[in-house]
Amino acid sequence: MAEPMSETEAVARLDDLLDRERLALIQGELSVIATILEEKEALLERLPELDGPARGNLASLQGKALRNQALLDSALRGIRSVANRFATLRRIRKSLETYDEFGQKTAFPASENNQVEKRA
Repeated sequence: MAEPMSETEAVARLDDLLDRERLALIQGELSVIATILEEKEALLERLPELDGPARGNLASLQGKALRNQALLDSALRGIRSVANRFATLRRIRKSLETYDEFGQKTAFPASENNQVEKRA
């Protein structure tokens, strides 16, 4: 097992990591987020019990962590929105939905070649 790092070093590394995480979230580099998460977990496991002067810096780190969590939540909402939109587009391509005079929805399966029949 690795030797515990100093409080100052632990806080500085975590601070840097949170800044890199924020930048990756803003730039949409989701593949980088996975790597940062692994680094963050490893760093948090190695953190010593903070009871010295570095403890005062925890409020700043907590603020950054909360900010990053809000960014991550927004990214996840965006991903879900895109996934829902793709599902809707797939459903639209597979059938045509109409409403009758009573407001009841009726779905008609799309033809094999997805072309509309034209009549003169």
